[in-house]
Amino acid sequence: MFTDLTLLCVTGGATIRDTAIQMEKSGIRIVLLVDQEQRLLGTITDGDIRRAVLSNIDLARPISVLLDQKQGSIYSHPITAPVGSDPARLLSILQQHKIFQIPLVDADNKVVALATMEDLIPQQEQPPQAVIMAGGAGTRLRPLTDDTPKPMLPVGDRPLLEIIVEQLRNAGINKVNISVHHKSEQITGHFGDGEGFGVDIAYVTEDRPLGTAGAIGLMDSPQETLLIIYGDIFTQVDFRAMLAYHREQAADLTVAVLQYDMQVPYGVVECQGSVVESLTEKPQFKFLVNAGIYLLEPHVHRSIPNGEPSDMTDIIQGLLKKGRPVVAFPIYEGWIDIGQVDDYRQAQVAAKNQPSES
Repeated sequence: MFTDLTLLCVTGGATIRDTAIQMEKSGIRIVLLVDQEQRLLGTITDGDIRRAVLSNIDLARPISVLLDQKQGSIYSHPITAPVGSDPARLLSILQQHKIFQIPLVDADNKVVALATMEDLIPQQEQPPQAVIMAGGAGTRLRPLTDDTPKPMLPVGDRPLLEIIVEQLRNAGINKVNISVHHKSEQITGHFGDGEGFGVDIAYVTEDRPLGTAGAIGLMDSPQETLLIIYGDIFTQVDFRAMLAYHREQAADLTVAVLQYDMQVPYGVVECQGSVVESLTEKPQFKFLVNAGIYLLEPHVHRSIPNGEPSDMTDIIQGLLKKGRPVVAFPIYEGWIDIGQVDDYRQAQVAAKNQPSES
């Protein structure tokens, strides 16, 4: 039961970005919009914010924009329960409406607390198993990687790979596989079996580079959902939120994406033959790019050829050709690929402002 209303509730003056920050602080994937008397006006979930990112909605806009988008849907009015409701009744409501949290209100519709599916059915579903891709040579970071594998480069006062392992552990993931190749002994020597880091670590050794999917194909077939992350990514993405999104969408594979803006430094001329139809001065284009984090179901893993080179793009294209559900999970949290020197320096600056996960 969550009762800290200062973290749970926001008022109408909040922006979408404010709401996302509030959600990150609480660790609960929902915020409640209330009036000055603490009466409930609406609910905003992590999924609502992710869908806003996909729709190119400016996160500086007021949170009411997301409530307006719900009008006419089954979620246009918040689903609530009276404070003091029997747990079995709360669970029934959650299952009936296929939701994961429910606000508890008093007779005046004032928020008192929030009940979650985790409260009512602890550890309802098996956590995913993680794979960290840490075999790359990091040639673009030389000479830093001449003697050190790229994922073992320090970000702040610790190797990046150690930060990723800690984030996975804090997300409830205790089975971690690390794919190794370049200077693998430094990684295996540092982490061992993972006991000192609170996880169970196994290693996937590539005798030759096989690509992301090819390395995963060397693993025994998992029973759990697989979370795959490149070992050169410094991010604050919420792995629990990504898993909830993946399951909500009933996806075979989910790929994390982030918005990338590119401005053309010239005026763009559009023509029909030789006739000029328009001229746009220095237009800006928005793209969603691959963030190097995936979730995939066990049956997808079983389709990956063992010991053969393969990339995640091959797996995704194969699923799409079969009409299988592949979804995008937009990231609005911090994300830096340290593959180049300037980005590595940027990660060092970001690490100074990031509190420890431990």
